[in-house]
Amino acid sequence: MSTFNGLPAHVLLVHFIVVLVPLTAVLLILCAVWPAARVRLIWPTALLAVGMLILTPLTTNAGEWFRDHVGNTPAIQHHQHLGDQLVYFVVALVIAAAVLVFVHVRGNRGKPIGRALLTVIAILVVVAGGAATWQTYRVGDSGAHAVWGGTVS
Repeated sequence: MSTFNGLPAHVLLVHFIVVLVPLTAVLLILCAVWPAARVRLIWPTALLAVGMLILTPLTTNAGEWFRDHVGNTPAIQHHQHLGDQLVYFVVALVIAAAVLVFVHVRGNRGKPIGRALLTVIAILVVVAGGAATWQTYRVGDSGAHAVWGGTVS
């Protein structure tokens, strides 16, 4: 996908990433630390995580097309480098979602996970969610500087 309705697709898709990756992270953290939230939110949150795993490479591919049409400056190269790394952080969110689905299903079958293991899982989910959100910020910030740096004083 290169354009949508005459606009570069990357410029449109990036808004979904900027909103939905941190939202996915927050929902996963909520599911990890609050069992009542996990019961209600784990399935839609897991689907959202998988959706981000699909949308992230689409957005970076659209960004490569956009880069080829606007020029390949050092700032854009930096943005592309950070953007290419985001998929690994989203994979961590998908893994976190899969683990929480496992915890949920196991609990529904009457075989709950021990408290210590749940604590470790919650810590790992918080780390994965925080890292994905931070990387999303870094990518977006570098993209904004690549486009707007020096034009507004």
